[in-house]
Amino acid sequence: LLLLLIFQRSRIQVWLYEQTNLRIEGCIVGFDEYMNLVLDEAEEVHMKTKNRKTLGRILLKGDNITLIQQVQ
Repeated sequence: LLLLLIFQRSRIQVWLYEQTNLRIEGCIVGFDEYMNLVLDEAEEVHMKTKNRKTLGRILLKGDNITLIQQVQ
């Protein structure tokens, strides 16, 4: 499934472990066996205020990931 999202350049949303008010959105560029993700065009999304902060290209450690979903 992750390979399909990479090939389609789909935008995804990542729910973070123990940070329910913050989500990360971006396009998956790569991942490894530990579920570490490289995201391009990443943004922090604060769920209460709906504020967005542009991050650019980031490495998100797999330990912080609760859920990955495609943004519609």
